[in-house]
Amino acid sequence: MLFLRQVATVAAKDLRSELRTKEALNASLSFALVILLLFSFAFSPTSDMTREISGGLLWLVFAFAGALILNRSFARELENDCLDALVASPVPGPALFLGKALANYALLLAIETVCMPVFGIFYNVRWYEQLPGLIIVFLLTTWGISVVGTLFSALTVNLRLREIMLPMLVYPMLIPCLMAAMQLSSPLVAGQPIAGDLYAWLRLLVGFDIIFTALALVLVDFVLVG
Repeated sequence: MLFLRQVATVAAKDLRSELRTKEALNASLSFALVILLLFSFAFSPTSDMTREISGGLLWLVFAFAGALILNRSFARELENDCLDALVASPVPGPALFLGKALANYALLLAIETVCMPVFGIFYNVRWYEQLPGLIIVFLLTTWGISVVGTLFSALTVNLRLREIMLPMLVYPMLIPCLMAAMQLSSPLVAGQPIAGDLYAWLRLLVGFDIIFTALALVLVDFVLVG
């Protein structure tokens, strides 16, 4: 119970800090909406091809927009040596990591929730027809992005070019997660349920989340100390 309270405390602190300034949240949301708008002009919203690739476009937008939030996860702690104080506090590394990952998870889900109605209007798709399956895919994929992004945010926090290094390190690691999300989202957005070979991609998402969450919890102490 103490561990869970520590996780909740860190997550609440990060959410309050971000909601107070809204720096990363506004930048990420604005970026996502602008890219969705530009893609809608680049592709005809009424064409069948656009509906087939809409799931891929959607996760590309979320992956790039999410980097703006993930980059601020540990960077906001640099002022007044707050990161050193957190590392030296009685809060264990895994609790600190999970708290920040949950805060990033909530912020990413909020951005995705706002963007989905806009996505449906711009691309003329009824994405809500398979809403339960789409929610499962969003929850699993967003957690994978949050876990990997939060870990590498801690790894690059002291680098001078962390805004560049973070995407360069995170995106290659997220390839399996994003591929599975794209394969699952395209038929779901088109109104088709998850069936047949698509279950293999769903299992890949679940396995990705479990493996990288476990690895992050094991490695976070070494990353924070380093």
